Amino acid sequence: MRFNTLDQWLEWQTVLHGKAIELGLERVRQVAHSLALKRIARQVIIVAGTNGKGSTVAAYEHWLRRAGFDVASYTSPHLLRYNERIKHNQQPVDDAALCRAFDAVEQARGEISLTYFEFGTLAALYLMQQWQPDYAILEVGLGGRLDAVNIIDADLVHLTPIGIDHQAWLGNDREQIGLEKAGVLRDGVNVILNDQDPPASVLREIDRRHCHYLRFGKDYDLHDIDGGQADWRMADLQFRLDNVLPGEHQLFNLAGVVAGLTCLLDLATWDSQRVGENFHGLQIAGRLQQVASPLSARLFVDVGHNPDAARVLAKSLSGLKSKPGQLVVLLGMLEDKQPDRFVEALKAVVDQWWLTSLDCDRGLSADALAARIGSTIEIEKCFDSVPLALDHALSSLGNQDIMLVTGSFVTVEHLLRALPHSGKLNNYGSKH
Repeated sequence: MRFNTLDQWLEWQTVLHGKAIELGLERVRQVAHSLALKRIARQVIIVAGTNGKGSTVAAYEHWLRRAGFDVASYTSPHLLRYNERIKHNQQPVDDAALCRAFDAVEQARGEISLTYFEFGTLAALYLMQQWQPDYAILEVGLGGRLDAVNIIDADLVHLTPIGIDHQAWLGNDREQIGLEKAGVLRDGVNVILNDQDPPASVLREIDRRHCHYLRFGKDYDLHDIDGGQADWRMADLQFRLDNVLPGEHQLFNLAGVVAGLTCLLDLATWDSQRVGENFHGLQIAGRLQQVASPLSARLFVDVGHNPDAARVLAKSLSGLKSKPGQLVVLLGMLEDKQPDRFVEALKAVVDQWWLTSLDCDRGLSADALAARIGSTIEIEKCFDSVPLALDHALSSLGNQDIMLVTGSFVTVEHLLRALPHSGKLNNYGSKH
């Protein structure tokens, strides 16, 4: 084995390939062939789209596991540990299994160079083929057509809402981006189109591929939405859903998953109450998640980083605010995002904007971020790091205030790491 520890494997993968991102399937397919990757599960669900992918994967995984099925999942990125990306029956894979999988990929690749994401994707597929779960749920990392996940044929493709993100690789409008996302389709496959306003390019590709699809608002819908509940209806099926995750938008994500389950199982034979109850206990880190801290203020984190995510956040936060409290946003973002559009979508509910530098690949400094959004919002504070911002919050925010840390997975990761390790912020962790 080339390396003995997971950290050594991961550090090496970051420099193995000349580019951090290189879309394309030829190299990955060659290595997959050498690994003899074939059928990784009894049925495969691929989740593609822009917003809600992580929540959708978690909802499928949780529901199917509670129903007694053997389930594996692959998502990216992770928050605190790489192991979070690959799960078997909702448990992150351990270091030893990951190292064995990485070694198998290394032996199979020969002279073929792989990106960090491609190496990890192949390792996930290798492990799943060994496990042979009833269901494998795979989240597309970037786009769809040329993403490494797309070497696998899905039994069910779940398309979440299409938005503007990753324009450098996918295109500048929803039509171009939608076509890239729809690249995971196969002829005749079942498709969940959980988008209230899908791009025409996606509809054309579904038609061209002769896919069997269910579309939100046409084939299934939500009715009688009342706070944390709604009725899901399709033809002669009806189930009552509780919103088990923060934010009304999560009911919409659950609606798509129930539609997907009708393609996988005969839900008409299930107890209607159990269909909704199987979502109970679902948790997903970093999605409007409240975390315990020494702050007097309530502290939330959200990994949202595009304008659509910001609009959803604004709606959810408006219901959390209380007078005379202030809503303070600590924002850190990557250079390839649209921070001006992100803050524009959020600014109506925010009282103070604090900016933080992100010391990572593609991370913006607080000053660079300020230069890009200073004409859109009034900036209260700039910090060199998340721990410094937390130290300031400790002395300046009161118990009527709310602090939201957002803008990137990296921003939230830095917050979660700072809580248990930063001097004044010792011995505090996530509230699950």
